[in-house]
Amino acid sequence: MILYEDNHLLVLNKPCGWLVQGDRTGDPTLTDWGKSWLAARYNKPGLVFLHPVHRIDRPVSGALMLARTSKALTRLNAMFKAHQVQKTYFALVTAPPRHPEEHLTHWLHKDAARNRTTAFDTRSNAPNDAREANLTYRLIGACASAFLLLVHPHTGRPHQIRAQLGAIGCPILGDLKYGASYPLPDASIGLHSRSLAFEHPVRQEHMSVVAPTPDQHWWAPVDKLGFDV
Repeated sequence: MILYEDNHLLVLNKPCGWLVQGDRTGDPTLTDWGKSWLAARYNKPGLVFLHPVHRIDRPVSGALMLARTSKALTRLNAMFKAHQVQKTYFALVTAPPRHPEEHLTHWLHKDAARNRTTAFDTRSNAPNDAREANLTYRLIGACASAFLLLVHPHTGRPHQIRAQLGAIGCPILGDLKYGASYPLPDASIGLHSRSLAFEHPVRQEHMSVVAPTPDQHWWAPVDKLGFDV
């Protein structure tokens, strides 16, 4: 689960089903797991500082960055806000897109009560509080009963990739909320945070951290495509 760790950063390969931060369910969180791991590793008797700098939805897996110091947290928050962190996702979708490569722009509106985001094609059709969302995707190939997309989100909206791909008729495998016709047996969806590329917030070195895909049979054909980040 540990992809990278130093005095300022902890990057984890998040399993599907884990919360990043607490919600009304009261279920255990990956942030709490990270604090416990650091406390045991360094024999820390007091409170451990650890804070996520971005979110990954509960049914999604992959690279998640957490800050171990307030200095790193402040700088990383600024980098994410300025779109200086490149996020790369693998998405297994149930239908091929019309174009092998495309830049998508939608205006997203989150319904908090239903925990669902609606993607609108134009600003004029969207509610006033909708927010612009942008991503680019590239079709890598077909694997088993799905199609693999390489996705770069350029904004960080709730459920962004899920809603935008669903809106173009390419729902993510297992994602019933956005158009998939059947669930996956472990309640995950075919979306994986493959890599994070960024400048280290303290050392100013370029870094790229890659997360292996989950050990599930629907991800196994991805390796056979011979593609890596």
